[in-house]
Amino acid sequence: MLSYQHAYHAGNMADVHKHAILAWILEYMTRKDKPLTYMETHAGRGLYDVTDEMAAKTGEAAQGIAIARKWFAADHPYAVALNKVHADHGPNAYPGSPMVAAHVLRPSDPLFLTELHPQEFGHLRENMKPHAAICQQRDGWEMALSQCPPDPRRGMLLIDPSFEVKTDYETIPDTIRKINRKWSVGVIALWYPILTDAPHLPMTRALKRNHPDALCHEVHFPPARAGHRMVGSGMFVINPPYGLEEEGKWLSSQFRKLL
Repeated sequence: MLSYQHAYHAGNMADVHKHAILAWILEYMTRKDKPLTYMETHAGRGLYDVTDEMAAKTGEAAQGIAIARKWFAADHPYAVALNKVHADHGPNAYPGSPMVAAHVLRPSDPLFLTELHPQEFGHLRENMKPHAAICQQRDGWEMALSQCPPDPRRGMLLIDPSFEVKTDYETIPDTIRKINRKWSVGVIALWYPILTDAPHLPMTRALKRNHPDALCHEVHFPPARAGHRMVGSGMFVINPPYGLEEEGKWLSSQFRKLL
């Protein structure tokens, strides 16, 4: 449960999918002059170096953001966040979702970030200090169930588990249903991997039954290396903002170029 470290995978095609949607949602939500809360259940370390030993071992960033960066116009919220991170940390830096969120949100919007892995949490706390994030080393699911609804009540929760715990596929639909009952107005976004044996299918069927008005957006891409099982990425968004479906169609058209 505590072995996953995203540094091996930072900047891969799944990150491109997840972070492009995340940045778009948050930018849309900040258009209204109303405060919002941002929360994450599995935050990772928040900032990565795509040239370090861990990233080089898998080569996933080279098959991900290095290819996809040209898809995004300079004013796309994801590109804006990337450019800010590069300006602050250099061209080899890649933002995790906490850092993407921090560069899209306003200074007055609180960030609550949870990470259980001790080493990852240490990096997270240090990396997010300049952004006044509230970082907690605890189980992300417990945080979501205890802190929803947040204050301000308007906001977004990103759920981005490693899926190393195989029972996650079985327990996630019921847990998200409980969170949604407690926080009916919140934008709740779940990221999940699409693997060659498709273990996500029963989970997404249950999610769609529970939340028929949610948006389920999936993209596919070639494996990052021979034998790699991840061939796609999914985002299930409850209370999707207006226009997200069209943004998803545009993203899909970009990912289709890879196949």
